[in-house]
Amino acid sequence: MTAVTDEDHGKGKSKGDSGEKPDGAKGGREDRRWDDGLIARRAAAAAARDADEPVPVLAPADDDAEPQVEAYAPADGPLPARLDALRELVGLSRARLDRDTLAEAGRVLDEAAARQRLSSRHTVVAVAGATGSGKSTLFNALAGAPISDTGLRRPTTSQPIACSWTDGAAGLLDRLAVPGRLRRRPHPGPAAFDEALQGLVLVDLPDHDSAATEHRDQVDRVLALVDAVIWVVDPEKYADAALHERYLRPLAGHAEVTFVVLNQTDRLPGEAADLVLDDLRRLLDEDGIALGEHGEPGATVMSLSALTGDGVPELREMIGRFVSDRTAATRRLSADVDAAAARLRRVYVAEGRPGLGERAREEFTDRLAEAVGAAAAGQAAEREWRRNASRACGTPWLRLWRWYENRGLPGSLDRMGQALTPPEEELTARQRVEQAVRIVADDAADGLPGPWAQAVREAAFTGAQGLPEALDELAVKAGAPGAAKRGGGTETGKAKSTVDRLGGRPPKPPRPKWWPAAVLAQASMTLLQIFGGLWLVGQIIGVLEPGLVTPALIMLGGVVGGPLVEWACAAAIRGPARRYGQDAERRLREAAAGCGRARVLDPVAAELVRYREVRERYVTVTEFSTTGR
Repeated sequence: MTAVTDEDHGKGKSKGDSGEKPDGAKGGREDRRWDDGLIARRAAAAAARDADEPVPVLAPADDDAEPQVEAYAPADGPLPARLDALRELVGLSRARLDRDTLAEAGRVLDEAAARQRLSSRHTVVAVAGATGSGKSTLFNALAGAPISDTGLRRPTTSQPIACSWTDGAAGLLDRLAVPGRLRRRPHPGPAAFDEALQGLVLVDLPDHDSAATEHRDQVDRVLALVDAVIWVVDPEKYADAALHERYLRPLAGHAEVTFVVLNQTDRLPGEAADLVLDDLRRLLDEDGIALGEHGEPGATVMSLSALTGDGVPELREMIGRFVSDRTAATRRLSADVDAAAARLRRVYVAEGRPGLGERAREEFTDRLAEAVGAAAAGQAAEREWRRNASRACGTPWLRLWRWYENRGLPGSLDRMGQALTPPEEELTARQRVEQAVRIVADDAADGLPGPWAQAVREAAFTGAQGLPEALDELAVKAGAPGAAKRGGGTETGKAKSTVDRLGGRPPKPPRPKWWPAAVLAQASMTLLQIFGGLWLVGQIIGVLEPGLVTPALIMLGGVVGGPLVEWACAAAIRGPARRYGQDAERRLREAAAGCGRARVLDPVAAELVRYREVRERYVTVTEFSTTGR
């Protein structure tokens, strides 16, 4: 019997061909089958009469019968978790990665969702090959009938032709965009009723090296959607660079759903077929395709002759085991996820252990403290403490002399708090802050993939905007030397009022409890000096009785006791003054560190946490890789 040709189907429906409606199609049209039922039954009946055997009947479609469509039911494996992780990975990365980088992962997710909505009872296997490789002949040999045209005219196959062994594959074929007029059923016979092949959907593709661009586009489109592929090569083109570079090498991760068949072995004399087959295996190994030998998972490689039928039963048996396993779709989707993850590796896998360590944080704090002048503020506070102690506990004559000596001098102690900062100090402080931000951003981004390193740097530089002004405000509030000048036009109203109230000088430190006693002792020494002096003057002018010893001793005690009290106070205030200066430096340092942490370190840490989240999702995607990628 001869199967109906494409031309016969294209002439009209009078010859029994009518396309099947897609699953779920609604309307007033009659539900038609695409199994060439009338012609097939007549041919089968005639063949059975000739052979005196019972007639195998292909049941027509029953409108009331429940459609043989089964929702995709993924195996209890890692694929669902990997798809969920990939979906979360894409969602978390949209704000950091460009659309082109995530395009392949998005396509894989869309195709996986589309495949999972369709039948899991069917396995879609494409037959692909170059011009003249004999793929259509092999397609017909597997189907048991000349469904696909063969001949010397090239290209013979211009559109995908499908042959389904069971019902319920309309949705899958709609997804492949195979028109209804090119959907077939196998010839009634051993191939059609082979139990192992039930659920097989075989698709004959145009030549992948066709001169027609639309043919190559169809091959690329269908190959991205089928569950498995049979590559048919011939002794002349099995090493064709176009085949290996464009298809086999990029699809090396899909080895478990790949068959590579060396056809036309009838043209090779003696042991030449084995030699060519060995060379083909070598090329596949160079392409990175794992070969399924010795029970290991990988591509199936074999030789046959579709014209003479030599090796075709063995291939049919392998395909039967492959189809009956019903895991091809899951393997294909898993391999697609592996390929998408491999393309994304460069934007998710870091070199080393990037992040912000304690050392980097401390160095950043040190640089900010240096920029804000924390050490100078501490020294100024210590000097102010000592100055106040000297004023309170020093002799009045020494204070008077110091006032006279330092009166109006620009370098005096009283005017140190009001000393103007050189014009270049503001620029220097700002440069130090910018340098500190740049260094900590580089430390945090070191080893990160490009997009995430850029995100970390942008977070640091964006947060650092206004940081020099904020540090100036802190310095003004702390009364650091030159802070009023550095604050310039950026200080807030509160900071400005503080400067105006203090005159640019740090606030006076609190006096210890023993200072009143020291002041009283110093006043007593001064009174002794005055009393002794007046006593001596009274004796000199004759008002008092002569006697120089007693008033001289009293006056000498006051003269000597005053400096002793001042010296003792100076020794006593050395430790508290140092602690007061250290406290002032610590407070300003902590304030600068808090400002830098809130504006720079926290945004950088947030970006690093976001990267760790997507990195964990990426690890989940690649953890159960079936291709080792």
